[in-house]
Amino acid sequence: MALDTTALRQAGVATDGTLAAAIDGRATIFEMTQAAEEAVLRPQDAGPWSHELRAALAARIAVLNGETDLATRYGQGAGAFADLADPADDGAAQGLTEVVGFMDKVAADTRNVAAVDILGLQAAGVADADIVRLAELNAFLAYQLRVIAGLRLMKGAFA
Repeated sequence: MALDTTALRQAGVATDGTLAAAIDGRATIFEMTQAAEEAVLRPQDAGPWSHELRAALAARIAVLNGETDLATRYGQGAGAFADLADPADDGAAQGLTEVVGFMDKVAADTRNVAAVDILGLQAAGVADADIVRLAELNAFLAYQLRVIAGLRLMKGAFA
Protein backbone atom coordinates (compact mmCIF):
# COMPACT_ATOMS: atom_id res chain seq x y z
CA MET A 1 0.00 0.00 0.00
CA ALA A 2 1.59 3.25 -1.11
CA LEU A 3 -1.14 5.55 0.18
CA ASP A 4 -0.31 7.90 3.03
CA THR A 5 -3.47 9.61 4.23
CA THR A 6 -4.62 11.04 7.53
CA ALA A 7 -7.43 8.49 7.82
CA LEU A 8 -5.14 5.50 7.22
CA ARG A 9 -2.50 6.82 9.64
CA GLN A 10 -5.03 7.58 12.36
CA ALA A 11 -6.65 4.16 12.00
CA GLY A 12 -3.24 2.49 12.33
CA VAL A 13 -3.52 0.60 9.06
CA ALA A 14 -0.32 -1.30 8.26
CA THR A 15 1.23 -0.89 4.82
CA ASP A 16 1.06 -4.62 4.14
CA GLY A 17 -1.37 -7.45 4.69
CA THR A 18 -4.92 -8.26 3.69
CA LEU A 19 -6.43 -4.93 4.75
CA ALA A 20 -3.73 -2.99 2.89
CA ALA A 21 -4.52 -5.02 -0.24
CA ALA A 22 -8.23 -4.26 0.12
CA ILE A 23 -7.47 -0.56 0.52
CA ASP A 24 -5.20 -0.56 -2.52
CA GLY A 25 -8.22 -1.67 -4.53
CA ARG A 26 -10.04 1.45 -3.36
CA ALA A 27 -7.14 3.87 -3.53
CA THR A 28 -9.18 6.48 -5.39
CA ILE A 29 -11.56 6.83 -2.43
CA PHE A 30 -8.68 7.48 -0.03
CA GLU A 31 -7.00 9.88 -2.45
CA MET A 32 -10.26 11.83 -2.79
CA THR A 33 -10.71 11.84 0.99
CA GLN A 34 -7.24 13.31 1.41
CA ALA A 35 -7.96 15.89 -1.30
CA ALA A 36 -11.19 16.82 0.52
CA GLU A 37 -9.19 17.31 3.73
CA GLU A 38 -6.86 19.69 1.93
CA ALA A 39 -9.76 21.57 0.36
CA VAL A 40 -11.59 22.02 3.66
CA LEU A 41 -8.63 22.76 5.92
CA ARG A 42 -6.43 24.70 3.52
CA PRO A 43 -8.63 26.11 0.76
CA GLN A 44 -7.32 28.76 -1.61
CA ASP A 45 -10.22 31.00 -0.58
CA ALA A 46 -10.49 30.56 3.17
CA GLY A 47 -12.90 33.46 3.62
CA PRO A 48 -12.68 34.76 7.19
CA TRP A 49 -11.68 31.32 8.52
CA SER A 50 -7.88 31.16 8.28
CA HIS A 51 -6.07 27.89 7.86
CA GLU A 52 -4.95 28.11 11.50
CA LEU A 53 -8.50 28.66 12.75
CA ARG A 54 -9.74 25.78 10.62
CA ALA A 55 -7.04 23.52 12.09
CA ALA A 56 -8.04 24.56 15.62
CA LEU A 57 -11.71 23.87 14.92
CA ALA A 58 -10.84 20.51 13.35
CA ALA A 59 -8.78 19.62 16.43
CA ARG A 60 -11.67 20.69 18.65
CA ILE A 61 -14.12 18.50 16.73
CA ALA A 62 -11.71 15.58 17.02
CA VAL A 63 -11.46 16.10 20.80
CA LEU A 64 -15.26 16.29 21.11
CA ASN A 65 -15.39 12.92 19.35
CA GLY A 66 -12.70 11.27 21.47
CA GLU A 67 -10.00 11.27 18.80
CA THR A 68 -7.09 12.79 20.69
CA ASP A 69 -4.40 11.66 18.23
CA LEU A 70 -6.27 13.26 15.34
CA ALA A 71 -6.76 16.38 17.49
CA THR A 72 -3.03 16.54 18.09
CA ARG A 73 -2.36 16.23 14.35
CA TYR A 74 -4.70 19.09 13.50
CA GLY A 75 -3.67 21.12 16.53
CA GLN A 76 -0.13 21.33 15.15
CA GLY A 77 -1.43 23.69 12.47
CA ALA A 78 -3.56 25.84 14.78
CA GLY A 79 -0.94 28.47 15.54
CA ALA A 80 -2.43 31.43 17.40
CA PHE A 81 -5.78 29.62 17.64
CA ALA A 82 -4.37 26.55 19.42
CA ASP A 83 -6.37 27.29 22.60
CA LEU A 84 -9.61 26.76 20.67
CA ALA A 85 -8.78 23.06 20.30
CA ASP A 86 -9.78 22.74 23.96
CA PRO A 87 -13.58 22.42 24.28
CA ALA A 88 -13.35 24.34 27.57
CA ASP A 89 -12.41 27.47 25.56
CA ASP A 90 -15.61 29.24 24.51
CA GLY A 91 -13.96 31.41 21.85
CA ALA A 92 -14.77 34.67 23.64
CA ALA A 93 -11.13 35.82 23.68
CA GLN A 94 -11.03 35.56 19.88
CA GLY A 95 -14.51 37.03 19.35
CA LEU A 96 -15.73 33.64 18.14
CA THR A 97 -18.27 32.63 20.79
CA GLU A 98 -21.12 32.09 18.31
CA VAL A 99 -18.88 30.25 15.85
CA VAL A 100 -17.40 27.96 18.49
CA GLY A 101 -20.83 27.25 19.97
CA PHE A 102 -22.21 26.40 16.54
CA MET A 103 -19.28 24.14 15.67
CA ASP A 104 -19.55 22.32 18.99
CA LYS A 105 -23.26 21.76 18.58
CA VAL A 106 -22.94 20.48 15.03
CA ALA A 107 -20.08 18.19 16.05
CA ALA A 108 -21.48 16.80 19.29
CA ASP A 109 -25.24 17.43 19.29
CA THR A 110 -26.13 17.29 15.60
CA ARG A 111 -29.71 16.15 16.03
CA ASN A 112 -30.54 19.34 17.93
CA VAL A 113 -29.13 21.81 15.40
CA ALA A 114 -31.95 24.06 14.27
CA ALA A 115 -32.59 27.17 12.22
CA VAL A 116 -32.10 29.28 15.34
CA ASP A 117 -28.43 28.20 15.36
CA ILE A 118 -27.94 29.59 11.86
CA LEU A 119 -29.81 32.75 12.84
CA GLY A 120 -27.40 33.15 15.76
CA LEU A 121 -24.43 33.10 13.40
CA GLN A 122 -26.13 35.55 11.06
CA ALA A 123 -26.91 37.86 14.00
CA ALA A 124 -23.22 37.70 14.93
CA GLY A 125 -22.38 38.96 11.44
CA VAL A 126 -21.37 35.69 9.80
CA ALA A 127 -22.26 35.72 6.10
CA ASP A 128 -24.19 32.82 4.59
CA ALA A 129 -21.22 31.69 2.47
CA ASP A 130 -19.08 31.61 5.62
CA ILE A 131 -21.70 29.56 7.46
CA VAL A 132 -21.48 27.08 4.60
CA ARG A 133 -17.70 26.99 5.01
CA LEU A 134 -18.12 26.14 8.69
CA ALA A 135 -20.65 23.44 7.86
CA GLU A 136 -18.29 21.96 5.25
CA LEU A 137 -15.50 21.70 7.82
CA ASN A 138 -17.79 19.98 10.31
CA ALA A 139 -19.23 17.66 7.66
CA PHE A 140 -15.80 16.60 6.49
CA LEU A 141 -14.66 15.85 10.04
CA ALA A 142 -17.80 13.78 10.65
CA TYR A 143 -17.03 11.79 7.51
CA GLN A 144 -13.35 11.39 8.34
CA LEU A 145 -14.06 10.25 11.89
CA ARG A 146 -16.40 7.58 10.56
CA VAL A 147 -13.87 6.41 7.98
CA ILE A 148 -11.23 6.09 10.71
CA ALA A 149 -13.64 4.14 12.93
CA GLY A 150 -14.55 1.86 10.03
CA LEU A 151 -10.92 1.22 9.19
CA ARG A 152 -10.23 0.27 12.78
CA LEU A 153 -13.09 -2.20 12.67
CA MET A 154 -11.80 -3.63 9.41
CA LYS A 155 -8.31 -3.83 10.85
CA GLY A 156 -9.68 -6.06 13.62
CA ALA A 157 -11.56 -8.20 11.11
CA PHE A 158 -8.49 -8.66 8.93
CA ALA A 159 -6.15 -9.40 11.84
